[in-house]
Amino acid sequence: MPDQPAEFTDHSRANPDAQVTAALSLRELWLCEALRLREAQAGPLDDSEAARRARADGGSFQQRIVRRAELLGRRDGQWQALQHWLQGAQLALLVLLLLAAVTGIALAFAAVGDNQRPVNVFWALGGLLGLNLVTLVAWLMSLVLSGDHTAALGRLWLWLSEKLARDARAAQLAPALLLLLQRRRLGRWGLGLLSHGTWTLVMATALLTLLAMFATRRYDFVWETTILSSDTFIALTQMLGSLPAWLGFDQPGAGLIRASGDGPLASEVARQGWAAWLVGVLLIYGLLPRLVLMAWCGWRWRRGLARLELDLQLPGYRLLRERLLPGSERLGVSDAAPDGVYQPRVDHGELASQGRLLAAVELDGRRPWPPPLPEGIADGGVIDSREQRQQLLDELSRAPVQRLLIACDPRRSPDRGTLALLAELAGYAGATRIWLLPAPPGEQLDANRLADWHAALENLDLPVADSQPLAWLETDHA
Repeated sequence: MPDQPAEFTDHSRANPDAQVTAALSLRELWLCEALRLREAQAGPLDDSEAARRARADGGSFQQRIVRRAELLGRRDGQWQALQHWLQGAQLALLVLLLLAAVTGIALAFAAVGDNQRPVNVFWALGGLLGLNLVTLVAWLMSLVLSGDHTAALGRLWLWLSEKLARDARAAQLAPALLLLLQRRRLGRWGLGLLSHGTWTLVMATALLTLLAMFATRRYDFVWETTILSSDTFIALTQMLGSLPAWLGFDQPGAGLIRASGDGPLASEVARQGWAAWLVGVLLIYGLLPRLVLMAWCGWRWRRGLARLELDLQLPGYRLLRERLLPGSERLGVSDAAPDGVYQPRVDHGELASQGRLLAAVELDGRRPWPPPLPEGIADGGVIDSREQRQQLLDELSRAPVQRLLIACDPRRSPDRGTLALLAELAGYAGATRIWLLPAPPGEQLDANRLADWHAALENLDLPVADSQPLAWLETDHA
């Protein structure tokens, strides 16, 4: 594949009807979806060159769509916009992680204070776990009740990514990413991975800060109530401490818990028991659930990503099928582009035949062909495949003609493959002219593309039949 960018996978050429296609990266599929949205909003892009190169490179229909998107994205700046968006996403992620670390430190300081007053253990536990548990329950409920989940942290990250990208061409990127991920319901797992990863950092930072504070300061612990009995607090404390106790964390006994309700105990055993209980509960009910859910979302994300593909039944992609995967492959360039522009030259040679031939190259199937031909003019048909090309060249090599008229559709771009074919055909004729067909009724030719045709044919020394091309083919004079 010529000029293959390092960021894109080098796809092997495959049968277009093959059931198994090479794995495509999220970035490639994302660019395709962004271009589909852009064309849906602003109309089809001028993709004649990109479509031709995609056909020439071969592969499955999806691989050709990806190749076309790569070429158009680099031409129109969508690829550069995607790079800017990813840079903005990395900066946004860094901002979120810094906020998470600061939040964890703040939670720890807010929970135990500056050791000037005794620590109310249940107030401290609520400050450390309260918001975390609320958001965790909300995530689980939304996962069960409402399909794809867009967590507040996920929406914040997407918003920051777009703002930090600072590229107007990135407008379709965020919607395209969300639509693409919905194919395998990957949105919930990707944003869930982000959310749980952020909260894991919050809990880990809070835990480390708490350990550092307990290691360097002396804290006294109490619990207080007005309407509940001490037995209620004893049962609740022992219930919360049962799971941490399995991991070796000490928990205060019933007598110590009851005594702490009357005031702080000036006992090293009491301080260590309450500190171990608080750290263990934070680890078991705060950090570990987020860590497990982060790993689970990461596993589901990678699993879904490996199966992600484009929805080829969408109207935007269905319109591309005939142009990228036609029933008969169009002529084109199958090898890498050379360093310089290839300019084939005509060599008429010695021709003894007096035959006259009309041929056409890559015409639209809706155009009636051939026109009524005078007697003595042979019909070379429409050259639309490699087999037809080779057959006509073989016939001309055996029986060259005196005059050759080649009809071309100027709505197509004069690509290298077509120009090389024209030059090769002209080599078997005493005189050759190119017939640039008029536009069908209700259409107009593009002036720039028509100028490209005239410049390319002039470069090949092939004259254009401006008027009455069939009359020129009949007569012997110039």
